[in-house]
Amino acid sequence: MLTVNNIEVIYNSVILVLRGVSFEVKPGQVVTLLGPNGAGKSTTLKAISGLLRAEMGEVTRGSIVWNGHHIERQNAEDTVRQGIIQVIEGRPLFRHLTVEENLHLGAMVYEGGRHFRDDLERIYHYFPRLRALHRRTSGYLSGGEGQMLVIGRALMGHPRLIMLDEPSLGLAPLLVAEIFEIIHEINIKENVSVLLVEQNARAALSLAHYGYIMEQGRIVLDGPAEQLSENEDIKEFYLGLNTSGERKSYRDVKHYKRRKRWLG
Repeated sequence: MLTVNNIEVIYNSVILVLRGVSFEVKPGQVVTLLGPNGAGKSTTLKAISGLLRAEMGEVTRGSIVWNGHHIERQNAEDTVRQGIIQVIEGRPLFRHLTVEENLHLGAMVYEGGRHFRDDLERIYHYFPRLRALHRRTSGYLSGGEGQMLVIGRALMGHPRLIMLDEPSLGLAPLLVAEIFEIIHEINIKENVSVLLVEQNARAALSLAHYGYIMEQGRIVLDGPAEQLSENEDIKEFYLGLNTSGERKSYRDVKHYKRRKRWLG
């Protein structure tokens, strides 16, 4: 379905951010990109969705292939029409519009919104809280409600691949669990592939089929999610657990040095 092959991304013609990144997302698969801040995860999503141009970035090497078509230099609107929709970090909404009006805008990318009413019921099935809030001005939503709305708005466009950038950011643990359960349900029931960028490694690996670890613009480790969650390096650095199973604080692990075998 999606193949990212050895891509290089440069901002402002001088700042090299991605250095030979390669991975794939298969049909119906949930894939997660993990790594510290500044590793290039969000840039990777924007390279796929076509949003780099708005930030003076470009793919200067390599290829991004979606169902046999090269999209590395494609406009963002064309990428959306082909079924790839990105949910940007920070829950961006049209804050002066109501919840339902935001959802209506999301529906316009799929057959001109002709299935709006049916799709609205579909979204309210996944996010019943949005039904109760359908007339609420979106600028007054809580963080969790806003996250539900941006995901729901993306689903109104009938994506074949939805890319989520930090969906748990700033949310309470119970809300994170609820949203990840809904993402799992959408993946199973609608066979929507998911590319997930997430700082909460435990939640991401519990949802994903496969994972890639990024550091300094490169993929340094990959494998099935279950395998990664048992990797001692991942457990210590990302999950905060040492070999005895004791939890370590971020202060203890933030200077952790990657083991040589990660470099493969």
